[in-house]
Amino acid sequence: MSTAGGDAAGGGHQVLRVLVADDQAMVRSGFAVILGAQEDMEVVGEAADGRQAVDLARRLNPDVVVMDVRMPVMDGIAATAALAGPGVPDAPKVLVVTTFNLDEHVFDALRAGASGFLLKDSGPGELIAGVRTVAAGDALLAPAVTRALIGAHAARLRTAPPSSTAAQPDQLTAREVEVLRLVATGRSNAEVAAELFLSTETVKTHVSHILTKLGVRDRVQAVVHAYRTGLVEAAC
Repeated sequence: MSTAGGDAAGGGHQVLRVLVADDQAMVRSGFAVILGAQEDMEVVGEAADGRQAVDLARRLNPDVVVMDVRMPVMDGIAATAALAGPGVPDAPKVLVVTTFNLDEHVFDALRAGASGFLLKDSGPGELIAGVRTVAAGDALLAPAVTRALIGAHAARLRTAPPSSTAAQPDQLTAREVEVLRLVATGRSNAEVAAELFLSTETVKTHVSHILTKLGVRDRVQAVVHAYRTGLVEAAC
C-alpha cells in the first residue's frame, strides 16, 4: 500500500491515492470525478470488474480502493478478500460501495477485510468523507451497527479459518481485553474511557496496541477477530 505521502503540488499536504472499481461506467466515472476534485486525493485508476481491480491495485498501490459489490469476472467481496484479507501484506483500505443494503453483503465485506461500507445513494460529501475515514484507519460503520451485524453472524465467524499471521487474544493484556470487549459492544473511545476511568488518549493507545498485536488494520477488523476467537459473545 502507498504511504499516502505524496505532496500535492505547492500544497505540502498528503495526497490519498484512490482506485475506483465499479462495472457501471457512469457510476465509476462519477466517483472518479468527485474524488479527483479533492486537493488531498488522486484517482490513480478505474476498474470495470473485480479481477481488474485486483490487478490494478497490485500494480498501482492505492491507499484506498472504492469497491462495488456486484461486478463481473470477480465480485467485490472476492476482490476485497484478495486485496485486504487476513494475512495479505501491505493491503490497501477497502471502502465497499453498493446499492444493496443487505446485512449479508456488509458482513461478507467486513469479513473479507473491508474497512467500511457505504450505499451508492449516499451524497458526494459522504463518499469523500468515507474515503478519508478509512484511509485514516477508522471504521466507517458506526460501532453499534458493526456489533449488530457481526454479532448476528458470530457463529459463521467462528467457523472461518483463523489468519496464520494474526495473534490470538491471549496475547493481549487484561486491560486490552477489557477495551476490546467494550469496543466490540459499540462503545466509542470516550465511552470506553468513562467506563474504565481512563483518559481518552490512554484508550486510543490501548486500541493502537490491540490492532498491532492482533495484526489487524482497524477497529472493525479487531471486532471481527474478537468474535471469531470467541473473546466476545454475540449477546454481549
